Amino acid sequence: MTDAPSETFKPKPLTGPQKALRKLGLVRPIDLALHLPLRYEDETRIVKLREVREGDTVQIEATVTACDITPGGRRQLLVTVDDGSDVCTLRFFSFYPSHQKALAVGNRIRARGEIRGGYWGLQMMHPTFKEAGGALAVALTPIYPTVAGLPQAYLRRVVQSGLNRVELAETLLPETLPEIGLQPAWDLRESLWFLHNPTPDVALATLEDHSHPAWQRLKAEELLAQQLSQLTAKRERARLRAPALASVQAKPDRSLPLHAQLLAALPFQLTSAQRRVSTEIAQDLTRPVPMHRLLQGDVGSGKTVVAALAAAICMEAGWQCALMAPTEILAEQHFAKLLSWLAPLGIKTARLIGSQKPKERREMLALIASGEAGLVVGTHAVIQNKVVFKNLALAIIDEQHRFGVAQRLALRSKLTPQTGDAESSPPDTGPAPNGPAEDAPSSPSPLEPHLLMMTATPIPRTLAMSYYADLDVSTIDELPPGRTPIITKVVNDARRDEVIARIHAQVSEGRQIYWVCPLIEESEALDLSNATETHAQLSAALPGVMVGLLHSRMPVAEKKAVMALFSAGQMGVLVSTTVIEVGVDVPNASLMVIEHAERFGLSQLHQLRGRVGRGAAASACVLLYSTGDAPRLGETARARLKAMAETNDGFEIARRDLEIRGPGEFLGARQSGAAMLRFADLATDTALLAWARKTAPLMLDQHPELAQQHVMRWLGDKTDYLKA
Repeated sequence: MTDAPSETFKPKPLTGPQKALRKLGLVRPIDLALHLPLRYEDETRIVKLREVREGDTVQIEATVTACDITPGGRRQLLVTVDDGSDVCTLRFFSFYPSHQKALAVGNRIRARGEIRGGYWGLQMMHPTFKEAGGALAVALTPIYPTVAGLPQAYLRRVVQSGLNRVELAETLLPETLPEIGLQPAWDLRESLWFLHNPTPDVALATLEDHSHPAWQRLKAEELLAQQLSQLTAKRERARLRAPALASVQAKPDRSLPLHAQLLAALPFQLTSAQRRVSTEIAQDLTRPVPMHRLLQGDVGSGKTVVAALAAAICMEAGWQCALMAPTEILAEQHFAKLLSWLAPLGIKTARLIGSQKPKERREMLALIASGEAGLVVGTHAVIQNKVVFKNLALAIIDEQHRFGVAQRLALRSKLTPQTGDAESSPPDTGPAPNGPAEDAPSSPSPLEPHLLMMTATPIPRTLAMSYYADLDVSTIDELPPGRTPIITKVVNDARRDEVIARIHAQVSEGRQIYWVCPLIEESEALDLSNATETHAQLSAALPGVMVGLLHSRMPVAEKKAVMALFSAGQMGVLVSTTVIEVGVDVPNASLMVIEHAERFGLSQLHQLRGRVGRGAAASACVLLYSTGDAPRLGETARARLKAMAETNDGFEIARRDLEIRGPGEFLGARQSGAAMLRFADLATDTALLAWARKTAPLMLDQHPELAQQHVMRWLGDKTDYLKA
């Protein structure tokens, strides 16, 4: 007799607040305990109105003496209260009948808000309020980061519940910091409890600027977790196998190895920086462990030729190389340039982009699968299921920050060669390369490709130390000779006619101009309308000049036709959205106008500016800005435009961008996949970062179990992203 089948378990559906908690990543008790307040409100005391100063945020207890709705179009609820020492007006721009009921004349209430002065006396705008009476709070009231559908009151309860569970269960919060070097004054349990329930005698400033010892402990823990995870990923990668692409000697049928032939055929000399980073990459490729290197260089510094030389080493050894770019324009640009360099040397290059016709795609897939195509250049199409490489050994990702972390993970997992080990070579490579490096594993295992990531958004040193601790970084820190300096001018949109007159003068001298319109993410239609209107305006203002239009919604064939006309010099002005941000190389273009420049990020402005200054003519970039209805630009926008006007140095631009935006926004959590620091500040916590970098290897070597516990506490399953 068999047991009756059990009923299928159906989990209960999540409620709205539970979904919101999951959206914030608050699943485990430790997640709740580590969800720390953004700020605090002091509800532990009542302040008399006669004691307040303008700008203070205070809690008062008073009686309602008047409650009126102002007449007219924009109604307001004005409530006058008196606490016996002075009167104050509570002003509400949005309100409900429940407000009027709770704030009826004669009711005694507690209200909390910022005090404002002026001609009309003391005021509070949209204060929080409740019925007077009851005990005062014994600790400062935490205000947590939240999302829609998750009120502060509910969040406080669940966070406190998670904190209590962590407090009661010793196993949920064991001490993980070993006695190595720095020892924070407060332990973790004490720090967490205090930060969720700070006593009213603490200086609020030390909580707000994170200088309190409890915050110092949390920041030390967070930085250590990040460094441990990065170092673990790097060590795991060092145990993987990769094809050892040793330099191949000249073969009987040709006098020089392929990379040497490419160098000899180039119509220019490499800069010393290009030679240096090429050597670093070549040395990596000779090792039987996967290269994991970031190649960074300013706009126009010559990263593509460095990538081509790395690809040549790979193909010389009989393996395949893939180059993936974020846009079709950039992929086409790379394909054309690499084809012109490599085709004369007998190398077949395949192209894979989304807009290909089925017949061409089938031909390309066959070339890739057979190994006949030594180099594959494309977009996301490269990582599609139907793409099968015969023996891929090197994957190059251009503008790596433009790819989501899931795409980079897919690239690494999909492009793993399935045959051979690091000691083997393809049939036509000649002698096998040298044996494994000392840190490589002795037993055979599936091969991984070498990975070279390229970016024109330089990474400031503090970020490289932290977020890219698992990467080797090569930097091209000089531009090729012949690049002309770009003069950058910040101009109010009110002087638009003067800018158009400048364009007319440039076109009459045979020059070409970019006019870039902003991408308005909230409304693609509005973005298109803006570009279309500008195109019509310039066409009318510049009779006899061909003015082109380029935007993301155009058919691919039309985009190619427009770019071909502009590249050939037949089109004088190209009105475009940011589709031209990377990959467009027209040496005759000497002027760029960026409309509504205040809407662009600093690194994006710098990328766009890099489209000019590629020829011998003096080049300029005009940043047209508009304040709209405001009297002046916001501080952040002004700082960005000022930085652009003051420097052309991409590394200095990156440093200022970091100052303006902070590390999390600078990298973008979605793109980098790294665990963004929630509490530590790389600009001010350099001592803690240095301690974490020193402690991480010691902890992994001497206390591996504590290290694993520590990383899981802070990152959970997010550690997978560090492998991207």
